[in-house]
Amino acid sequence: MVNLAYFARKIVGLVVTVFLVLSFNFYLFRILPGNPFTLLFRGSGLSSQAIHDLNAQFGLDKPIWYQYFVYLRNTAVGNLGISYQTRTPVASLISFALINTLILLSVASVISIVAGILIGIIAAWKRGSKVDVSASATMLVLYSMPTFWLGILLLFAGVIYLHLPVSGMTTIIVQTGALPQLIDLLRHMVLPCLTLVLGLTGQYVLVMKSALLDVFTEDYMITARAKGISNRKLLWDHGFRNAVLPMMTLVSMNLGLSIGGAIQTETVFSWPGMGLLIYHAILARDYPVLQGAFLVVTIVVIVANFVADMLFPLLDPRVTSH
Repeated sequence: MVNLAYFARKIVGLVVTVFLVLSFNFYLFRILPGNPFTLLFRGSGLSSQAIHDLNAQFGLDKPIWYQYFVYLRNTAVGNLGISYQTRTPVASLISFALINTLILLSVASVISIVAGILIGIIAAWKRGSKVDVSASATMLVLYSMPTFWLGILLLFAGVIYLHLPVSGMTTIIVQTGALPQLIDLLRHMVLPCLTLVLGLTGQYVLVMKSALLDVFTEDYMITARAKGISNRKLLWDHGFRNAVLPMMTLVSMNLGLSIGGAIQTETVFSWPGMGLLIYHAILARDYPVLQGAFLVVTIVVIVANFVADMLFPLLDPRVTSH
């Protein structure tokens, strides 16, 4: 079990990291060039007095240290501010977008992790064969493809060959009944989900294969094979359990990287999630939305890594908590 001292150190590290992220998140968007209201209302003849009034309304005329204090106080109570662009609470915008992103990413992540582990196991077990060479080469090609380019290719394929929807989550015509709505949602998910799956699976396959090959050369594996343990038991009871640790680290790290891929994927397919929200906020210099979105994404990644650290000693007794 994880001892209390180890758990306390991780909790302290978690709190300190979140505080540093809060501070960095605040100052990062304050050093961006240009006034957000000047950019938002460009070409509309907005007067300097109107810009001054808007700055005063949103507190941008206050000193940086005061804005920072207000930012920390409001964040502590879940108040992420008001969007400059839509004049709606940032928390409500993020809640809606986060649910949509979780729907897409959870399905894509589960499929890519399962596929990556299975293909990686097969490639490692059949190392040097045509199956291994073909799988490894295909995964390398997929892993090297930019997400947005892969998404554009699938977008054209969806329109021309697959006849699948390529924009949004639902059709304009409202479907009646739970089953038609679910089918409509799944049809809209196919292309963006496939884009993320193809982009993520390659990395999981390569890491799983490499981890298994390293495990196969360990002395305890050679000893177990000499004792006559069956190949299936050798693979699942000895090899897989030790090789899955690097996969856990990769999965926890990929939560943040998946958001990066989601920004591109959601933009290509107009999926109304965190990625599309961040993209529109960047274009509009919508500081509160950017701060809130990046804060939520970062906390999710930090918590995921924390959970992974807690699970390591449970999965492998050789991993100590000291």
